[in-house]
Amino acid sequence: MCGLILFLCLRFLFFVGYVPTASMEPNISAGSYVFGVRIVGALQRGDVIVFRLDGQNLVKRIAAISGDIVYIDEITQQEVPAGYFYMLGDNPTESFDSRHWDNPFIHESTIVARLNRNNVLQ
Repeated sequence: MCGLILFLCLRFLFFVGYVPTASMEPNISAGSYVFGVRIVGALQRGDVIVFRLDGQNLVKRIAAISGDIVYIDEITQQEVPAGYFYMLGDNPTESFDSRHWDNPFIHESTIVARLNRNNVLQ
């Protein structure tokens, strides 16, 4: 019974993951385990989330939300569409993020969990 409750909690309420890269340093070190909440509520610029991209879970910070204008390159700017986010890692030289993707925005449906700064085990 305890196993079933634990399974259900991890499947529907909480998320435990591993951050293998330095993309979020210095805030989340490579090799850290993170704990998140799957019921994310309203998200804001600055929130750190886990989301699915190309079959992988990624951890990044929301840099822009729907309606914000972002610079795709030195000349091109684009508005973040409704229901989408522009994501950046805290360590730009090590992060594979919105700056490098063919589609620079992630849809809210791909979000797995929101992290709290205190939920990192290093």
